[in-house]
Amino acid sequence: MSKFIIYTDGGARGNPGPAAIGAVVGEKEYGEAIGKTTNNVAEYKAVVFALKKAKHLLGGKRAAATEVELRTDSELLTRQLNGEYKIKNKELQPFFIEIWNLKQDFKNVKFIQIPRAKNSRPPGQQGFGYAILGS
Repeated sequence: MSKFIIYTDGGARGNPGPAAIGAVVGEKEYGEAIGKTTNNVAEYKAVVFALKKAKHLLGGKRAAATEVELRTDSELLTRQLNGEYKIKNKELQPFFIEIWNLKQDFKNVKFIQIPRAKNSRPPGQQGFGYAILGS
């Protein structure tokens, strides 16, 4: 059994506004603009992207034996995915279901909230999701 650490971030300028996601999956960093949306949708899309990328990189059999620790600076996202908060925003519910289904591909997935300063690229700047938009 192995452990895989993932960092995710998503953000929008204007909320809603131009948005981007970023993820560090294993040793590789990914990011892309995702069009106009809200901060919360961008955060969820970053998790979906990262879990799909991890499964692809690991392959199905290795993924099933891997524990994933997904780190994000979003308190709302972390608490919703850990079942501590209800998801009242109907726009987020389909993402929650998709993430729930993606979790089944791994031995275990833990969602951990970390300070924003530890979820940055480069260190000390805004989250790497925002870096795609050009700080």
